[in-house]
Amino acid sequence: MSDITDFTLQQSDFRWIGHDLSRPECVLAERDGTLWVSDDRASLTRIGSDGGQSHLGAQQALPNGIAVARDGSFVIANIGDGRLWRLGRDGTESVIVDQIEGRTLGSLNFAYVDAHDRLWITVSTLTEPRIKAVETPTPDGFLALVDGNQARIVLDGLCFTNEIRIDAAGQWMYIVETAHARILRTRLDADGLPGTPEVFGPARLAPDAKPDGCAFDVAGNLWVTDVGGHRIWVITPEGKAHVVFEDPAGTFLTRPSSIAFAGPDLRTAVIGSLALKQLAVFDAPVAGAPMSHWR
Repeated sequence: MSDITDFTLQQSDFRWIGHDLSRPECVLAERDGTLWVSDDRASLTRIGSDGGQSHLGAQQALPNGIAVARDGSFVIANIGDGRLWRLGRDGTESVIVDQIEGRTLGSLNFAYVDAHDRLWITVSTLTEPRIKAVETPTPDGFLALVDGNQARIVLDGLCFTNEIRIDAAGQWMYIVETAHARILRTRLDADGLPGTPEVFGPARLAPDAKPDGCAFDVAGNLWVTDVGGHRIWVITPEGKAHVVFEDPAGTFLTRPSSIAFAGPDLRTAVIGSLALKQLAVFDAPVAGAPMSHWR
């Protein structure tokens, strides 16, 4: 496709994967067609390429963001109990970290393993209940690096920090700042640490927007899910934002929270949700950028 901003979806373009899921907020895809989905009845739900489903782990609370470590284990940010967990493929679970520099992990939102095997986490807020920090932007969110069972804050003062991604060149980190309805980006220095953030794309995606998840495609476009406006956005490398799909009433694509690219060609886009019991799927016009665990 010559211009990604020409791409739009209709309801008829979607199909569905999975059944009876419970808060499938985050989705990870593996090379063999397996999907892993956060599930508040266990830790994760596995959806095989044959459609079969099974649970793994027993965290409950609210498993949220998921990453895969170099050894194949899962790293799970549990926004319900404020702990970062490791989950082995055999179901063994242990807490990696539950505090940082004297702070609790509050609303621990997301875990991300980059191309250099560094483990990043985002904490949305320390405010209770956390919805207050969405309704009234509160700069108590932060980004941290985890090394072993220690963590250190590397970027502070964010307003409901959500998902993050690093571009293919490894030069910029992109941060979803939900409370301000925008995407930030920060250049990584020679040590791979973030500097001062700047706004990427519109200063506010939409008056009712609450961006949540994001993922790059191989052309450098950033795909963004919007739980507030029930939308899917794409933002070009130049910062032009385009609505790919929206469901104003929220009766079809309800509260989309994450996006993952799957399939052998990475052109199957899979949408997680805070409310749906299935995963919405559509054919992407551009292949997704492979995550670190596809190595």
